[in-house]
Amino acid sequence: MSEGNVTVASTVLGTIGTVLWCIQLIPQIWFNWRRKQTDGFPATMMFLWASCAVPMGAYLILQDVNLPLQIQPQIFGFFSLVSWGQVLYYGHNYSALKATSVCLGASALFGGLEALLILTLRIPYNKGTTWPDIVVGVVAAVLLGGGLIPPYFELAKRDGRVIGFNWVFLSIDTLGGLFSLFALAAQGSFDILGGIMYIIVVVLELGIYISHIIWRIRYRKVLKEAKETGVSVDDLLDQRGRRKRIPQRTINRGISKAKDLLHHKRCQLPQRREEDVLM
Repeated sequence: MSEGNVTVASTVLGTIGTVLWCIQLIPQIWFNWRRKQTDGFPATMMFLWASCAVPMGAYLILQDVNLPLQIQPQIFGFFSLVSWGQVLYYGHNYSALKATSVCLGASALFGGLEALLILTLRIPYNKGTTWPDIVVGVVAAVLLGGGLIPPYFELAKRDGRVIGFNWVFLSIDTLGGLFSLFALAAQGSFDILGGIMYIIVVVLELGIYISHIIWRIRYRKVLKEAKETGVSVDDLLDQRGRRKRIPQRTINRGISKAKDLLHHKRCQLPQRREEDVLM
């Protein structure tokens, strides 16, 4: 993509998208720090997003898109690593030093890999061989989409309920994807792979919103009861779950009664046979 394809509109929209994706994870990082836990917020998601920044950054730089979109993956990857480090620290019992060291090491590795990709692929790309760059773009799209799959496993554990995610983060992230998509559309020619990456984000995040809305509709009585009684939703759900489960004490009593009944029948069986003989 040549520089002539970069329009003023695409630069403005790309700048808005970049700003949104620069700050998108800040609310989530603050949310994790304030709660001192990351339950429901998968580490795999953040690691895949951080990994995605490597091929995404190389692809967009080689495509020579507007400068804000070239910077975007770098900032996106950095904050993803910070969030990943928080999950390691709060959710996987890493020490602060260990979590920081792992994140710094990953950051250096990812930066080196991206630079290597750019330097390696620029020569054939300038000669008209574009398929290696396309492969890199496909890898970026797969990693980006793959990062939004782990949250769905968390949703499945909780009947579709979203926990651990900051809604401001999700909203900003979705808007960032939309503005970045609009920036690509405003250029002289639409970059298909770049567009696919942003569409994947928007569609999968819409699925998260819809899942939680459905959960709120299904459990509206529990939410209403929690509001009226002042009891937390989690406590009410735990109580509801215990009511559905049969207590172990009841199971043991049933087994004991069954054994006694079987023993009683065995004791009566010979007596009945003797009575039959006498008759």
